[in-house]
Amino acid sequence: MTRNKLFAANWKMYKTPPQATEFVAAFLPMVADVTADDIALCAPAVCISAVAGAVKGSRIGVGAQNMHWEKEGAFTGEISAEMIAASGCQYVILGHSERRQYFGETDATVNRKLEVALEAGLTPIVCVGEVIEEREAGLTDDVLRRQCTSAFRGISAAKAAKLAIAYEPVWAIGTGKTATPQLAAQAHETIRHEASKAFGKGFAEKLRILYGGSVKPENAKALMSEAELDGALVGGASLDPKSFAAIVHYQA
Repeated sequence: MTRNKLFAANWKMYKTPPQATEFVAAFLPMVADVTADDIALCAPAVCISAVAGAVKGSRIGVGAQNMHWEKEGAFTGEISAEMIAASGCQYVILGHSERRQYFGETDATVNRKLEVALEAGLTPIVCVGEVIEEREAGLTDDVLRRQCTSAFRGISAAKAAKLAIAYEPVWAIGTGKTATPQLAAQAHETIRHEASKAFGKGFAEKLRILYGGSVKPENAKALMSEAELDGALVGGASLDPKSFAAIVHYQA
């Protein structure tokens, strides 16, 4: 089955609102010819409104990098699904490895956030993946199964219709190392199998599974040539408009 790809930029803790606006001004002409695939810019919370305004009228989507599972309340420093949607977001990244590593994100909190994001009409990009010790111990499939099973718990196929998954081998993020296209495809097959068990085969065949481990212009074509890879979650290489545009144009 052919799935249109999604290329999501994760800017992490980079860019001020003026810098984000400058990026969009440079980036839009570079990807004006992209009509088959989807593009999203996942910006820091303070930049969301600026990015949403700058991409208005284009096909570029806007995303947040995190959200809380409660609608509102005494949660200093947090933002809700309703807040980010009202700011112009269509996407939200959930469970990124850096959130898990540095901020106590767990499989259980990812599940809670996923349910709320879907209820808010957002397209969640749920991140799963193994660390180097798990990879070397042959535990990659076990880790992916655990993370997917927990994230999907209690969520119906109908409710999960907008879901996307990002496989991020944690050992490849920011290290310059990249899983081979074949290794990435094997991990994606495991994730799709878990989605099939949770939501049905038809759902799993339509599910977009992105790759997110040091994607660069130099390796984008080889990675995207694998049928199991339905796009990319791009970190450092998405901070420069030319670099990210080159990844989006992986076929060129």
